[in-house]
Amino acid sequence: MKKALSKPNLFIIGAMKSGTSSLHAWLGTHPDIFMCEPKEPCYFVDRKDLDWPFLERLGLWRGEQFYLDLFRDAGSATIVGESSTLYTKAPRIRGVASRIAKFNPDARLIYVMRDPVERTVSHYWHMVRHHGERRRLERAIREDPEYCDVSHYALQLKDYCDVFETSQILTLTFEELVRDTVQIMQRVFRWLGVDPTFVPPNRFVSANVTPPVVTQVRGRGLLNRFRYSPLWCAVGSRVPAAVRRFGRSLSERTVDRDRQIPSTVLNWLRPIQREQTESLEKLLNRDFREWTTLYADDQGPDETTPAAAGANDAIAVAPR
Repeated sequence: MKKALSKPNLFIIGAMKSGTSSLHAWLGTHPDIFMCEPKEPCYFVDRKDLDWPFLERLGLWRGEQFYLDLFRDAGSATIVGESSTLYTKAPRIRGVASRIAKFNPDARLIYVMRDPVERTVSHYWHMVRHHGERRRLERAIREDPEYCDVSHYALQLKDYCDVFETSQILTLTFEELVRDTVQIMQRVFRWLGVDPTFVPPNRFVSANVTPPVVTQVRGRGLLNRFRYSPLWCAVGSRVPAAVRRFGRSLSERTVDRDRQIPSTVLNWLRPIQREQTESLEKLLNRDFREWTTLYADDQGPDETTPAAAGANDAIAVAPR
């Protein structure tokens, strides 16, 4: 008789650029936990809300069996999980919490939060690096509400709190207790009901760290799109290397993302995200004064603050 495929019962739901990749990797080393690859199957995202060729190639929307096949090697693991940060991208993406609850009403969920100013800036650099974000930092976060929405943690948690018991949701912060990762992970293991004395052997490895220098698409991105077109793929190898290098220099620029966060960005984000954090504090009945970039004194017109948002995207967590 064919063995039934394991059904995931753990979902790391975000937030993106808050250390979920490190947490996923650390959890996956526990002998009683299986975390799938790819890390982010995004199965519970409505197909109409997202058009990513990568997800289309996975074929998960063809049916639940394709999704469950990601967990075929779970063996006897008692905790079987995935980590899709698109699950907390409201209001762009809706209905995920209800779909997960219908799929597995006993599921456990972990939500990792980070200083919202730093997370927003790190989100921007992620989009520059992977999704062709061409606008400058301040313009992008002003024009695209998603940058701030993803940092509105109370908004993202609301739907999950409506359909799951509070005991099923563990909220963590990126900043808390970097100094004691082992103790924190053991608390997470205890919450999951697995051996809490286990120490992840990869605890010093940071996953999905954005490099200090990234490339950004220039102008309207027309030349960059041509670089990845079928036509260029067919003829590009026959073009002299010097011409290819010149074309690349015209299509993208090199950016040092570890420069200071401009005061204009800080002064625009802080009032918005302090108000959002007040909602979070009421929801979780705790404060977040450790978010030092959010709560630092207002900067003067010519001042900046360190761009810690991208320096290291490894996780720091503490259960509540």
